[in-house]
Amino acid sequence: MRKIYLDHNATTPVSQEVLDAMLPLFKEGFGNPSSVHSEGRAARVRLDESREQVAGLIGAKPSEMVFTSGGSESNNFAVFGTAFAPGNKKRHIVTCEVEHAAILNPLKQLEVMGFHIERLPVDSVGRVDPERVKNALTEKTLLVTIQHANSEVGTLQDIGRIGEYAHQKGILFHTDAVQSVGKVPVDVRNLPVDLLSMSSHKIYGPKGIGALFIRRRTPALFSPVCGGGQENKRRGGTENVPGIVGFGKACQLAKERMTRGEVERLIEMRDQLWGRIEQSVAGAELFGCSDNRLPNTLGCGFESADGDTLLIALDMEGISVSTGSACSSGTGMPSPVLSAMRVPVEKINSSLRFSLGWGNTLSDMDRVVETLARAVQQNREKSLATPKAGSIE
Repeated sequence: MRKIYLDHNATTPVSQEVLDAMLPLFKEGFGNPSSVHSEGRAARVRLDESREQVAGLIGAKPSEMVFTSGGSESNNFAVFGTAFAPGNKKRHIVTCEVEHAAILNPLKQLEVMGFHIERLPVDSVGRVDPERVKNALTEKTLLVTIQHANSEVGTLQDIGRIGEYAHQKGILFHTDAVQSVGKVPVDVRNLPVDLLSMSSHKIYGPKGIGALFIRRRTPALFSPVCGGGQENKRRGGTENVPGIVGFGKACQLAKERMTRGEVERLIEMRDQLWGRIEQSVAGAELFGCSDNRLPNTLGCGFESADGDTLLIALDMEGISVSTGSACSSGTGMPSPVLSAMRVPVEKINSSLRFSLGWGNTLSDMDRVVETLARAVQQNREKSLATPKAGSIE
């Protein structure tokens, strides 16, 4: 039975080309890029080449990229780096309710320390109104951090307008683009963002490596990782050269795929999946935007069914999906994203997320729908046959 992996927003498999680029560096290319001997210089060359590849995916200058351990550290770097920046006396930060935990949890820590965190609501499709962001800005605001794309429902935020409003007030703007980079075009030359977070393992690269774009002329940030003078003295620690090389190769491949029209193929598969679900499963409901969203993401709920039960049923048939963000699964709490979108709890508990990838096919979607329809029907029949608590038979 061929497995069908539809959880690419949680993580992606490392592509063969990325693996081939990385493997030699664990043995022959092991030099420290800070060393001046030949092995160190060779590692430095590979580091610089990869920095150019990563920068090239988002239209940045190589000198504007700082390598980190992943998207969470990049987000933490942006939040803590601005909050504790030299000379900063401002204490107001604007964000929204559907941000990733790697943004919301650092902000909670700052709140305990006396910072004022303003969490703006989102509408029923998960979008924050740029005008509400504009109205929330004051002379005490030091940072606006709004994600580019949501991992659970795929909704894209209007970071262009939001960034413009922030810049009109002289306020730094950060966007968590971990889910969007490599899936939709992102060009910082045309976007008013000062800081942008990226992650390798979301685009078929290795885990444990990411980057923070810091636009040139951005005021100096506090560094949450202090050590040597690596990364132009912005983040200490010996660079993970194999991981960075893999990240660079993944960025190069992502850029090539987007120019070959593969994004349109993802959209076709996603829309076929939803169209067949609507036809085959009564009571199916789409969560998030129907149009302005990630090309690979479909979040939906199934009336009178249990999402966890459906996930297990699909998994037993070799189909991997999610009931929400992998970073918050297992908490026993309803999805914070769907809750912020004012989705009723019973609908949240029936939800699944399908996040497609480059290796999926249209025939995969047919098999997924057939399996899902059976699972929903069986789950509903079992629910009807099970006496409710407190009932008398």
